[in-house]
Amino acid sequence: MKLRYWLLLGAAVLATDAAADVVNLEQAVDRALRHDARIREQDQLVDVARGMQKEAEDADHVIFDTNLFVGLAPKTRGSLFETDPSTGDKNAGLRIRSDAFDIKAVAPWYNLEFAVIKPLATFGKIKHYTEAAQANVDVKKGDVALQRAAIILDVHRAYYGFLTAQDTRLLMEDVKSRLEKATALVQGWLDSGNGKIKQSDLFALQTASTLVNRYIAEAQGFERIAMEGLRTLTGATPGKELELADKKLAPVELPKESLKDLQARALTQRPEMGQLDAGMTARRALVDAKKSESNPNLYAGVVGSIAYTPGRARLDNPYIYDVFNHGAMTPIVGLKWDWDSGRQPARVNQAQSELNALVEKSSFARDGIPFQVSEQYQHVHAHRVMVDELTQSSRAGRRWMISSYADFEAGLEESSKVMTAFQGYIVAHSDYLRTVNDYNMYVAQLKFVTGDFK
Repeated sequence: MKLRYWLLLGAAVLATDAAADVVNLEQAVDRALRHDARIREQDQLVDVARGMQKEAEDADHVIFDTNLFVGLAPKTRGSLFETDPSTGDKNAGLRIRSDAFDIKAVAPWYNLEFAVIKPLATFGKIKHYTEAAQANVDVKKGDVALQRAAIILDVHRAYYGFLTAQDTRLLMEDVKSRLEKATALVQGWLDSGNGKIKQSDLFALQTASTLVNRYIAEAQGFERIAMEGLRTLTGATPGKELELADKKLAPVELPKESLKDLQARALTQRPEMGQLDAGMTARRALVDAKKSESNPNLYAGVVGSIAYTPGRARLDNPYIYDVFNHGAMTPIVGLKWDWDSGRQPARVNQAQSELNALVEKSSFARDGIPFQVSEQYQHVHAHRVMVDELTQSSRAGRRWMISSYADFEAGLEESSKVMTAFQGYIVAHSDYLRTVNDYNMYVAQLKFVTGDFK
């Protein structure tokens, strides 16, 4: 009994692993948003913007500037005013030694220069650059929202595309089955010598079957492409089949909001509007920052320098600076200007022009976005009427095909009339499927342009 239990348990686990992964549209969207690396890429760019903001905010922190090096310096002999006893030269200490460039006559030179500076006031530079950096973070967050919306739209396109291709294939397979039955029936009549059937009727049916096979192959190709796209977007497990919860294509619910309400909503929740507002804030802050570049920086700190060279005597004369042996340090308070009389005004003008361009772009967006909403809104409502009409057309076409085929089987209908009925049904139902797909996508695009995809 125990062995049987474990065998059954193992079989259940294997069956679970082999079962297809079934998702609906909402689940597919959720998986895509969690899986897609393009969102994580935009998140990293937001972190870059935050780093720039942090850099601007911390520009008034203590600055440490040090320079330490080791070099070579010539050794000295005697003191500065030493008299050479062999020659009686009283200025011997001022003359260069004959072995000054001999490697044995040099000594290591250790030198350290340092400064510890604390900015006290930058007269607007840090404030304005920080404001621009903060607004830049909001712009990058808008890029994340736009990328998420684009991915949601891609998932809708792949999901509806698969259902459309699948239903088209099923339509063609249904027609193919009926054509094959009609072909077999005609072949039997010809073999039995039924005078009402001609050889051309058989050829016509065979031609139609071949054409249907062509459309089946095309639909299968679109089906595979849409499914692979959906698997890629959602990060489906390799080797595990992915199935859609919806088994057939159906029109989604018609949005109930009025055009004015949708346009007003788009102007408040579209990511681009937030980006434009943030961009305007950033540009204004940059203009002010460029203007403040002409202001000084007030700072305080400590600066110093230390040097030591063995092999050289230290000069103790307070009027002579000894670059090789010394030590000095002092607190300081200062003002520093970086004023470029040629380029600084040009940079201000450049920043002002970029701000003006963004103002014009904002004006265009406030006119263009309502038009985008109106365009999709009109497409949605026009295609909804088309879907309703084609629903009736498809149903009538199927009844036409079935009744014509039944009359044909009873010997009451000509084969040409049956072929016409098959063709009419294929055209009507194919157009219905294509229109439903377009309608569903226009509804999705309407949500996209109103900023509902987040």
